[in-house]
Amino acid sequence: MQLRKTLLVGLVSVALLSGCSLFNSEEDVVTMSPLPKVENQFTPNKAWSTSVGDGVGEFYSHLRPAFQDSTIYAADRHGVVKAMDADSGDEKWKVDLSEKTGFLSSNRPALLSGGLAVAGDKVYVGSEKAVVYALNTADGKVAWQTKVAGEAISRPVISDGMVLIHTSNGLLQALNESDGAVKWTVNLDMPSLSLRGESAPAVAFGAAIVGGDNGRVSAVLMQQGQLIWQQRISQPSGATEIDRLNDVDTTPVIVEGVVYALGYNGNLTALDLRSGQIMWKRELGSVNDFIVDAGRIYLVDQNDRVVALSTEGGVTVWTQSDLLHRNLTPPVMYNGYLVTGDSEGYLHWINTTDGRFVAQQEVDSSGFLSAPMVAGDKLVIQAKGGKVYAFTR
Repeated sequence: MQLRKTLLVGLVSVALLSGCSLFNSEEDVVTMSPLPKVENQFTPNKAWSTSVGDGVGEFYSHLRPAFQDSTIYAADRHGVVKAMDADSGDEKWKVDLSEKTGFLSSNRPALLSGGLAVAGDKVYVGSEKAVVYALNTADGKVAWQTKVAGEAISRPVISDGMVLIHTSNGLLQALNESDGAVKWTVNLDMPSLSLRGESAPAVAFGAAIVGGDNGRVSAVLMQQGQLIWQQRISQPSGATEIDRLNDVDTTPVIVEGVVYALGYNGNLTALDLRSGQIMWKRELGSVNDFIVDAGRIYLVDQNDRVVALSTEGGVTVWTQSDLLHRNLTPPVMYNGYLVTGDSEGYLHWINTTDGRFVAQQEVDSSGFLSAPMVAGDKLVIQAKGGKVYAFTR
C-alpha cells in the first residue's frame, strides 16, 4: 500500500506541475493556455538577481525566501542557505547544510523544503529528511537542529516561544524556540492517499489553526498542545481516488475573528475562530495560499483561475481566466497589484479592482513554483533553478 500511495502522490504532484491528467484519453488531457497578450502599463524594474545554489529543479517543493531587517534569506534543496542584502543582493553569509561524506568529495544533500522563516536572531528551515534547523541570522551557524516526526515540507511558523512544524505524516509539533526540544505533538489524522504538501499553521490568540490532509481544519492551544475544535471543510467525493483527494494544504488566514480556509477538491470556507462553526462556504478548491485584504479574498484556484471574492459570503467580484493550467504560484499583493508567477518563468501583474492585466514580464526559463514575497519596497521571487530576483515598481 505504501508503494501505491507513494506512486499516486508522485503522479498527482506531476499533474499539478505539468497541467496534465493522470490518464491517456484525449478528453482527459489539459492544455496550458497560451501566454496572453498584455500591453504593459508600466515596466517593473529588476533591481538585482543572484544565484542560490541549484534551487529545487523539477522537484515539487515550495522552498521560498524569507525577509527581516533588510536581509533576505534563501536556500536550495541541496542545503545551501544564503543571506543577502535586500537593497543590493550582495551576499552577507552562506552555509551548506549538506552532509559531508568524505567519499570522492561528494555530500549527501540536506533536501531542504517548505520555505524559510525568520524571527528574532534565528532563521529556520525544515527538510525532507525530517530535520528542522535553526541558524543564527548573524553568521548562519547552526544554533540547533532537531529530528521531527516526519518530513518537514511546510514552512515553520514561530509564535509564543515555539516553532510549529506540520509534518508530512499528519502531525503538528511544537519545538522550543530556544533549543529545538519537542514540546508537544498533536496527531491531525492522515488518509491513505494525499497530495504532496502540508498546511503551515496560522496563529492567533494563543491558538494554531492548521489544515489537514483529511479535509479538516483544526485549532490547537499552543501552550498545552490541546485540540480545541476540528471542522471538515472538504468532503471526499467523485469516482476515482484522485477525485476524492480533499487535502487542506493552504495556510488558513485569520481576520477579525474569522478563519478563512481553502481545500483541494473542496470549499473556500469562513469559520468562527472561537467555535470552528461554518459561517459560509463556496465550492472552490486550490492548493495555493491566498490573500485576504480590505474585504476581499484573492486566490488562484486548482485550474489556475485568479479569483477575487467578497469576505461577506464569498461572492465572486471578478475572475481572470486567461492563465488556465499555466501552473501559477500563490499570489502576493505588491504596490496595490496582485502578482503571480507561472511555470514558464513569467510574472503577471493584475489590477485588483477588475482583474485585468497591467504588466507581464519574462524572467526565468526554469519557471516559478513558490510564491513571490514582498521585502520592504521590493518584490522578490526565487526561480526553480535557484536564481533569486528582486523587482521594484
